[in-house]
Amino acid sequence: MRGYRDLADELRQRINGGEFRPGETLPRIVDLIDEYGLSRQTVRDAIGVLADEGLVVTMGKGGTIVRSRTRVRISLARYHRALQPGNPKGPWETACAEQGLDGQMKVVRVAREHGPLDVATLLGVPADTQLLYRRRHATIGTDDVVQVQQAWYPAHLADEAGLTADGKIVGGIYSALTAAGYPPTTASEQVDSRMPTASEAAQLKIGGKVPVLAVQRLTKGPDGRVLELLRATAAADRIQLAYDDLPLTADRTP
Repeated sequence: MRGYRDLADELRQRINGGEFRPGETLPRIVDLIDEYGLSRQTVRDAIGVLADEGLVVTMGKGGTIVRSRTRVRISLARYHRALQPGNPKGPWETACAEQGLDGQMKVVRVAREHGPLDVATLLGVPADTQLLYRRRHATIGTDDVVQVQQAWYPAHLADEAGLTADGKIVGGIYSALTAAGYPPTTASEQVDSRMPTASEAAQLKIGGKVPVLAVQRLTKGPDGRVLELLRATAAADRIQLAYDDLPLTADRTP
């Protein structure tokens, strides 16, 4: 064992080999010092490498926790399934349930405010229009945050659809919009890959070198009006976006 990169390689192999499973704590720094005969700084540097790679999360006095890398497959069809009558689950919960995962949507903040200028522009409303802002965390279980979502709606539409409550919207936003007479008919998504901000890295419990997928979705009603602007950020190793059976031929219906 020569230096911190060698120790990082060794610990990485032990994690990937299943010796330390997601949610488990790595041996304490003092124990790793004894086991490998290395200095405290060398051990800290090795753990820092693993944290940057997203393999572990350092929790201060809580130790170093092996990070879950369970990947959620999110299909375009999640929208159709979430809109089925009587389905109490939203799109995220629906996608997770199909994979046997306990997907939950937790509301973090709900507020009436004037949104950023680019948000108002995308919604097609004047800059001084009052909007409803909803921030939420898409999780697996109670505290494994996989995706951070921010969404904006024209305030009057949110009032009619009952989106102003602080809690979760049972059945999801799309079902609430449909019940209020604003059925979503199209959803356009733009997906970018980038490095996380410090805030995103903290919320997603990832290192600064783990890229994120940033998804922007515009949902429109039958009259072409934008009903929702959603921006979601997730660690790229936790999400698989699937766009199945897209039509490749033009509709020739007269």
